[in-house]
Amino acid sequence: MKSPLAQQQAVTAAPATPGPLAAFLRFVVLGGGVGVLSGLAVPLLAMAAPWALANAVVTVVSTLLCTELHARFTFGGGRRAGWREHWQSAGSATAAYAVTSIAVLVLHLAQSSPGLLTQQLVYLGASGLAGVGRFAVLRVYVFAARREEAGPQQDQAAATTPVLLAA
Repeated sequence: MKSPLAQQQAVTAAPATPGPLAAFLRFVVLGGGVGVLSGLAVPLLAMAAPWALANAVVTVVSTLLCTELHARFTFGGGRRAGWREHWQSAGSATAAYAVTSIAVLVLHLAQSSPGLLTQQLVYLGASGLAGVGRFAVLRVYVFAARREEAGPQQDQAAATTPVLLAA
């Protein structure tokens, strides 16, 4: 006769939605990685097409890719983003674009010819603030329905550890 301990089965809960800090770190790594790749892709594509068109194409593709990555990994769920999530994510990306553009415009209104370092500091600062705002919008509004669909079981699963049951 086998020991009941030998017949134990590991029971684990469904994948839990990551907490805010883990989700933010994933958001930075995934979004930042796609951003770096996009920064390399625009000039390459601009060799074959006008820069504005290259930038627009890369922006659309990178926004679609980031929305999929955030739907699957950053905000949990492990499933693809739907049309609603894509449109809302695109809206938040457009708002972030507007924030960075306005920041650089205001800089140029305040200083007629700012140095490259000053422009980069203003742009990166605005981009960082816009990114934090975009993270909040995506977590609280765009992908919040995923946490609500999962119900309290998924939230409870995040707070528990795997349990071994004797069969």
